[in-house]
Amino acid sequence: MSPQTSGAAETREFQAETRQLLDLMIHSIYSNPDTFLREVISNSSDALDKLRLAALQDSSLGADTSDLHIELIPDAGARTLTIRDNGIGMSRDEVVDLIGTLARSGTGQMREALSAARAAQESGEVSEQATADLIGQFGIGFYSTFMVADTVTLVTRKAGESAGTRWTSSGEDTYTIEDAPDAPQGTSVILQLKPAGGDAALPDYAEEHTLRRVVRTYSDFIAWPIRMDVERPAPEPESTDGAGADGAGADDAAAEDAAPEAPGTVTETETLNSQKALWTRPRSEVTDEEYAEFYRHVSHAWDEPLETITLKAEGTFEYQALLFLPTQVPFDLFSPDTKRGVQLYVRRVFIMDDCEELVPPFLRFVKGIVDAQDLSLNVSREILQQDRQIRAIRKRLVKRVLQTIEQIRTDRPEEFRSFWANFGAVLKEGLIADVDAREQLLAVSTFASTRPAQAGAGNAGSGSDETPRDDERDDDEVGATIAEYVSRMADGQEEIYYLTGTSRAAVENSPHLEAFRARGVEVLILTDPVDEVWVDAVGEVDGKRLRSVAKGDVDLSGIGSEGEENKDEPDAAEFADLLTWLGEELSDEVKQVRLSHRLTESAACMVGDEFDMTPQLEAMYRASGMELPTSKRILELNPTHPLVERLREQYASDPSAPGLADTARLLSGAAVLAEGGTLSDPAAFAKLLVDRI
Repeated sequence: MSPQTSGAAETREFQAETRQLLDLMIHSIYSNPDTFLREVISNSSDALDKLRLAALQDSSLGADTSDLHIELIPDAGARTLTIRDNGIGMSRDEVVDLIGTLARSGTGQMREALSAARAAQESGEVSEQATADLIGQFGIGFYSTFMVADTVTLVTRKAGESAGTRWTSSGEDTYTIEDAPDAPQGTSVILQLKPAGGDAALPDYAEEHTLRRVVRTYSDFIAWPIRMDVERPAPEPESTDGAGADGAGADDAAAEDAAPEAPGTVTETETLNSQKALWTRPRSEVTDEEYAEFYRHVSHAWDEPLETITLKAEGTFEYQALLFLPTQVPFDLFSPDTKRGVQLYVRRVFIMDDCEELVPPFLRFVKGIVDAQDLSLNVSREILQQDRQIRAIRKRLVKRVLQTIEQIRTDRPEEFRSFWANFGAVLKEGLIADVDAREQLLAVSTFASTRPAQAGAGNAGSGSDETPRDDERDDDEVGATIAEYVSRMADGQEEIYYLTGTSRAAVENSPHLEAFRARGVEVLILTDPVDEVWVDAVGEVDGKRLRSVAKGDVDLSGIGSEGEENKDEPDAAEFADLLTWLGEELSDEVKQVRLSHRLTESAACMVGDEFDMTPQLEAMYRASGMELPTSKRILELNPTHPLVERLREQYASDPSAPGLADTARLLSGAAVLAEGGTLSDPAAFAKLLVDRI
């Protein structure tokens, strides 16, 4: 943005993408214009929290905290609304950084989401409310003021500083920033309101009853008083006794005519919100709507909470907690810069916004507050990391959240399926990082498998002979826990089999599953990147080892039903010379060539040694910038496949026959592609394939 200075004022241009975002917000999110007041009041509440904490930590700040409050000042004649707080305020640099620009990580994604939401809304594919939800989700609440205002002015002065700052914009190409020497401590947001009604059916936000309704609906739980001056009819003046009954008649009538008019109205200051902290009230006294609004307040989101969790502990450590499981995925859930944690209060005094020490990374989607009774008000993040009370509270919160998730899985499977699709990959991170919570995490973690959704109870091979289509299975199958998988393992099976891959379709079509499918042995399908790591970290469950079907030598003898793969099996000695030659011919690509016990239909497949990385895990590490040595795979051949049999016969009759080496490379390349791998020289493989065809 390029500054243009005029006197004390400085005019700056919004960046192009910021202008696009403002245009999208102003013209496409009119479905719930009340959003702006909820967002600005929430910002003011945060500012008051921060000032009280700063004053407790720094006695030299010199800030007056005796009457912290939020004030609404409507002016119907001037068509303005001012939202004022006497909180922490902002410096000039903070105004430029926080208000003057949206140029931050995730901005492009935000713009795309808003564009897509507007298009979907216009086509009727999503509701208007779904579009409005994006305001809170992307943390751009201040800019929602442009939905209802032609011009927005912000006047602020940071506590402890002598000079204030004025910021003004019409939400178009530029904004103006200048000094405000007389600005009081705190922040005032002054809106030049758009006309009420019109095509957008805007409420009149200069009217008392509109502001009262919005505050009561969205911000009643705010801990600070939200005040507004209101006009009320003046009380009737007290009558004075006259001369008595005598001389009433005409004298009374004359006195009535001469009496002065009663004053019309008086101004009173009213507090619009109840200020009741929801976490201190019994759950029976709080409505679902109140919990939902509080969730939106602490999470800056606009979806409905999937579940509300209340917790009260007494005894050695006294604390109360109010936590929420979200319905929608935050846009920055997997961003390395995302803020996580819950709000921390001490005896109802706000301490910090994102207390990471209370919530582990694998529960970073959980929002809410914890109010502890026994911590110091001056507690720091460094102290929190070592505090045994915090560690005890964290352990209890993790246990309670996972218990709640398990209850949802048991009682509300449809809602759990959606929840797991959104947050399952995050929860599985805990299988690596939190050994104490691993048992509980395994109890709620569900996985797709090769077992048809219509199969009945019992061994994996039992049930209907008709396998449902992929789309039917995706719709119907909720997934199985490890315990459920173990309960229906095939006869003779002692290990938990799994296969990782980039997608369910890729895994289901993998040649590694052929022998397992033929014997009716169920295999877990793992497609999240984190699956590549947690299976090695966990190792075994209840004494049963987790075993990849794409690693090591697979021997299914005595497991499941006898399949066709064991009938008329050729003599391995007949292939010894071919295997030796192939190992030498393909030595640059593979470290061994051997016969397979896992193939029944395909000619060949690539496998790894017991402790080798999968190609997917190697790709993940390389994508993160880690240097890895080139590893070679093992090529397995199906001795009953016609192609392999002809290759053996041709080599036996003429080891120097032209074309043998090309056939070997085609076989190896096809095996790499079948497991979703990447060819070292795709162009050479394509040319070889075309030439042979």
